[in-house]
Amino acid sequence: MEATAAPSTHARGHVASPPGGDEEKSPPERTVYMDYNATTPLEPEVIRAVTAAMREAWGNPSSPYPAGRKAKDIIDAARENLARMIGGEARDIVFTSGGTESNNMVIHSVVAQFHKSHTSKGDTARCRGPAEGALPHVVTCTVEHDSVRLPLEHMVEERVAAVTFVPVSKVSGQAEADDVLAAVRPTTCLVTIMLANNETGVVMPIPEISRRIRALNQQRAAAGLPAVLLHTDAAQALGKRRVSVEDLGVDFLTIVGHKFYGPRIGALYVRGLSEQTPLHPMLFGGGQERTFRPGTENTPMIAGLGKAAELVTENCEAYEAHMRDVRDYLEERLVAEFGEKIHLNSRFPGTERLPNTCNFSCRGPQLQGRLVLAQCRTLLASVGAACHSDHGDRPSPVLLSCGVPFDVARNALRLSVGRSTTRAEVDLVVQDLRQAVARLEGWPGTEGAS
Repeated sequence: MEATAAPSTHARGHVASPPGGDEEKSPPERTVYMDYNATTPLEPEVIRAVTAAMREAWGNPSSPYPAGRKAKDIIDAARENLARMIGGEARDIVFTSGGTESNNMVIHSVVAQFHKSHTSKGDTARCRGPAEGALPHVVTCTVEHDSVRLPLEHMVEERVAAVTFVPVSKVSGQAEADDVLAAVRPTTCLVTIMLANNETGVVMPIPEISRRIRALNQQRAAAGLPAVLLHTDAAQALGKRRVSVEDLGVDFLTIVGHKFYGPRIGALYVRGLSEQTPLHPMLFGGGQERTFRPGTENTPMIAGLGKAAELVTENCEAYEAHMRDVRDYLEERLVAEFGEKIHLNSRFPGTERLPNTCNFSCRGPQLQGRLVLAQCRTLLASVGAACHSDHGDRPSPVLLSCGVPFDVARNALRLSVGRSTTRAEVDLVVQDLRQAVARLEGWPGTEGAS
């Protein structure tokens, strides 16, 4: 595989430098980016695909002349590449602006379909179903991304739907299948559980949940109850492990390009789109994306997304093996350097996690995650999800949900390595962390250390 240069002041290459970089300053500080769960740089091949589409496929994809047909061909090829990456059918892929839109579209669609089905006249097949006026019910878990949690909370406030937030296990860090199924009611129409958590890297038992829901749906059909559909937000998993919609058994799957070295757009997989699984548009306009997501297509970004998906299909095992090796080395070095002061927050015995994610805390009253990062001169990382960057020193709700003690969770750092992160960079980061901790704790001889 061809590795992408890591974003750093010493390795700018084909990727953008991280915020705050200034090539005019001399000499620049060496920085190492370890926040790949927040976003990734574009692969060189992706940049080439985007720029080629900008030059050569500028036509409207709905137009019949050559420039329009070329744009449409590029979009069709990208759709095929996305389908191949997840083991699905191209006709079941709808392009969106990103993960937030895809997640909102799923929730909107299933709730709208419930209301539509239960307000239709003369539907005798529904007479044994949920009582008239009953709200659609959604099951999710307590560690979901805000683009799932907040729309659901809004629907509860507006009395459009009822929602159950299932706690994750403090033993496994997962939303357990037993707990998810126990939350299902006669009015349940959707279960939405992320495939992998963005802070801990914990992989959820989606195949088991899917098998249990399929068996349950057979019983519900006999009782005249609506089928329960299953959605997973696969934003963090794609590009880090193989993802197959057949193995997962999901009805909906969210795809986010900028998490796997693609542009900041996304897509939604819908099994048997419109024939087997309903999808209701949130926007109305032209007939693009078969009217499910109208608006003139962003051909260059779709081209880049398709190329990023193609690279994942070709290289996923190599990407995964490399990231796992570097992440494991990082954790070994942290334990060797800090000993009992380190608490690895994302290790749950017997639970699979993403190969690139290390969430840890340095124990100590002065070692809150934000303070440690502020002292670091090499490491570029985060204390948790990028969308929670304004939460101050409050501990991550995800870590608290997983049973991490308050004082430990408040000190958490999330390091996520990428396709080109090296062991040498890990050594630099661990040294940087050691010096940052020493400065905060006032160790002798650390003032001004670099």
